[in-house]
Amino acid sequence: MRTACPASLMALAAALLLAALLCAGCAVPQIVVHDDPLSAEEHLKLGMAYEADKEPERAAAEYRLAGRKVPVAKLYLGNVLFGMGKLNDAEDEYRGALKQLPDNAEVLNNLAWLLYTRKRNLAEAEALAARAVSLEPKRGAFVDTLKAIRALRGTGKPLKK
Repeated sequence: MRTACPASLMALAAALLLAALLCAGCAVPQIVVHDDPLSAEEHLKLGMAYEADKEPERAAAEYRLAGRKVPVAKLYLGNVLFGMGKLNDAEDEYRGALKQLPDNAEVLNNLAWLLYTRKRNLAEAEALAARAVSLEPKRGAFVDTLKAIRALRGTGKPLKK
């Protein structure tokens, strides 16, 4: 009868140990979801505080978290991104806000202003600004946006009173 030599048993034990260690590192990844202790409204307020403190990156992060449940956060995020010069991202957020808040004059106006500053889609910008003015005719900033777009387009349509 043959007996295994101690060296080969040690090699086998080392190989099994190495295999066990390697397999332990290959475990199936798990996704751990932690409950957010803050509500969407609290994230919105925190974003507003960061924005007031001139911390746009932190404000944007909070608005993104709030925007999942509070549509107006997309407007605020668009405003922060616009201020940071991230115009493509700002436009995306304004358009997302507009889908959820189609009658929000501020969303309409801010998207119109962004398009005006980029000198893109000016017909759309004019329509958005005109709708904002129709919803809130006494907001001077909205009237100014519409006038600026019409001047740039050369349409010069008079505003209805």
